[in-house]
Amino acid sequence: MKKKFTLTDLDCANCAAKMEDAINKIDGVTAATVSFIQQKMTIEADDARFDDIMAEVVRVCKKVEPDCFINL
Repeated sequence: MKKKFTLTDLDCANCAAKMEDAINKIDGVTAATVSFIQQKMTIEADDARFDDIMAEVVRVCKKVEPDCFINL
């Protein structure tokens, strides 16, 4: 499954790169991109576990950028 999400308050391109790296390391994620310019994130992951994977995505993103909100 591939889904796109809008981000709110992503402050810098470096944070976007760190978030993207962390998300791509999550088990079940096939591909992930985080765009600072567009304030968007695209996640491609295992359909059966997508909700659990997204919970982990939110957790790792909060570690990198605590003020950033993923509009699920």
